[in-house]
Amino acid sequence: MSTLSVNDLRFEVRRSNLRRALEITVDRSGELILSAPPEVPDAALRDFVQRKRMWIYKQMARRELLANEPPHKVFTDGEGFAYLGRNYRLRLVPESDAAVKLVSGRFVMPKALAQDGREHLVRWYCERARPWLMSKVQDFSARMEVEPAGVRVQDLGYRWGSCGKGSLLYFHWKTILLPARIAEYVVVHEMAHLHEPHHTSEFWRRVERAMPDYERRKVWLAERGMEVEGL
Repeated sequence: MSTLSVNDLRFEVRRSNLRRALEITVDRSGELILSAPPEVPDAALRDFVQRKRMWIYKQMARRELLANEPPHKVFTDGEGFAYLGRNYRLRLVPESDAAVKLVSGRFVMPKALAQDGREHLVRWYCERARPWLMSKVQDFSARMEVEPAGVRVQDLGYRWGSCGKGSLLYFHWKTILLPARIAEYVVVHEMAHLHEPHHTSEFWRRVERAMPDYERRKVWLAERGMEVEGL
């Protein structure tokens, strides 16, 4: 066995005569393993890692999240909640005309609803996410030459977005917690799937034409997107 370093990633390389294809594994401890046939040169291994870099970051982030699950938010005065990349403190009040409001830089919620605060706040996020995402879809539709049939906001597990049948776009409600420029990347990514269902070279060319700095946003999302977990 040998090791291979590609930028900030370090792999244990395992070669076997029984293997016919390259494979990357993130083991339980977070170690990176690159399995390969004996004859594959290091240059080909490096190229494979570069193409899989975003996938690797996502797997590492997920494993770190599972190992260090962030504490769930407590709906008490002063607790912070994200919205479009900014942190807003919660203020509990005796009564209000809405379950959740954003007023003067604070989330406001009636104290009587705090016990079910997550449910009310998620509903608020969903209500704001759909029109915001729709506006971004409209902003990019002409330059990407696509007309999505509609936008749906729901819990998509670990996925930020999905391109469904009938040209519908689905987005995780947590997209609205991300900084606006990162959420815009999620929109462009899913819109590109209306042309190319897979992450082909043409797919990434379409993303780049619509968003020339997409790579930086993509890296941010892969490395830091899990920070919005814990609600």
